[in-house]
Amino acid sequence: MKPSSHWRKRARQRFSEPSRRRGLLIAFEGPDGSGKTTQRKLLKTWLTSEGYSVVTTKWNSSDLIKPIIKYRKKIRTLSPVEFSLLHAADFRQRVDHVVLPALWDGKLVIADRFLFTGLARDCARGLDLERVLKLYQPLLWPDIVFYFSVSPRTSSERVSATRTPTFYEAGQDVTNIEDPAESYMKFIARIIREYESLAVIFNFTSVDAEQSVSEQHREIRRLFREGERRPWSDWNLDAVAEWLALRGSQA
Repeated sequence: MKPSSHWRKRARQRFSEPSRRRGLLIAFEGPDGSGKTTQRKLLKTWLTSEGYSVVTTKWNSSDLIKPIIKYRKKIRTLSPVEFSLLHAADFRQRVDHVVLPALWDGKLVIADRFLFTGLARDCARGLDLERVLKLYQPLLWPDIVFYFSVSPRTSSERVSATRTPTFYEAGQDVTNIEDPAESYMKFIARIIREYESLAVIFNFTSVDAEQSVSEQHREIRRLFREGERRPWSDWNLDAVAEWLALRGSQA
């Protein structure tokens, strides 16, 4: 059931008000080793110097759900479906308690991975995209999605240079390959294929992550300036209105 017209009207007014800076949501997506976290930190530093109030949220960082995921990963008892459900629950808790409050207050939210991480990883584990999408409804779409594109080999080499991939990071739960590095190479290729499909479906802004750090940062600044001028879209109306309805008189 959609939220009432009262909450939908409040949401539209808040994010379309010309006299105030509206909240912006920027997502950084891409495989491990693509350098997105480095670029996320650089962008936050720059935006703060430009006078923006910036809030950062990271994948799998909910105080409520993260300990459960961490324990289940440690004992290696997560099926692909359970993996998907728990990460979706973590995501929803952060959206309701971190992302939407910040956007409502006119802040700029940078997400180091957003729902597309869940979609890419879950589909790489064999789950159906439409089914996984339903876990994230009502859908909250970023204003800009920066997708950091690298080859499976580059991702594998960069990760292997600093650590041994963990069991689930390497996809050993679905590849059944004993060697973590070998499993990671196979699994990350699957994830990248899913990301590339999502990039087309959801119109990501692609960044060539094989370029130097400085070249990427300059490009991201330029793309951000273009993206921030876009008007608020009603595509997020249901997600914001439902959140407002749950808050009730506090909104």
